[in-house]
Amino acid sequence: MELLNFIFRMGVLFAIYGFIWALIELGLAFLRSGRPKTTVDEYLVKGVKYLILTDVTFLFCLDLENGKITLYRLIMASFVLLTYFLGKLQKEQQRQALFNAFSGTSGSPVFDLRIESILITLNILLFVGFTFYPEYASNPLSLWFRSSIHDIENTAVIGFIFKFIGFFFLIGMIVKMLNGIMFLISGRPFIQTSSHFKAKSTKDEDKFDDYEEVE
Repeated sequence: MELLNFIFRMGVLFAIYGFIWALIELGLAFLRSGRPKTTVDEYLVKGVKYLILTDVTFLFCLDLENGKITLYRLIMASFVLLTYFLGKLQKEQQRQALFNAFSGTSGSPVFDLRIESILITLNILLFVGFTFYPEYASNPLSLWFRSSIHDIENTAVIGFIFKFIGFFFLIGMIVKMLNGIMFLISGRPFIQTSSHFKAKSTKDEDKFDDYEEVE
């Protein structure tokens, strides 16, 4: 029960953080004045976003024990954080696949798998580093984010909405855990979410090839 509550609270944390960051990105888009986003722009902003999220996640763990932290919660937080990052990476890959399918080009100009992987690895290492030097996690920026997230969470209506999102985050994490366990046991995930899309894409490609031969 404690594990489920922990994952649920992290889901609320990620949801509210994503909302705050969406407002920040909206402001950055306004400052660009319509200029297209480059790969440098994309990963500079994403790097800062992941950095602060990793920092705030560590502070969230500290709050669970009145300023103290346990190895169990550190391990669970790092696992949930890694799963969150990998979920974002998978979503970017799926978006690139759709971009390739409908545009016919070789890839999205703002997606680089190597950079994505480096960002995820560095942030997990940073999270581990905070366990040895927790004083570096407490800085004005991360403390402001933590305070803002706490205030939004305690707001009557908006807080309830993000708790609702946190519930679905919990369900998603349970499904991912089951997928991981089933993959280790049988070599196949518990729920295959992309198989239908892949099959449909392959079928469409076959139809296109047949049409070319007729022409």
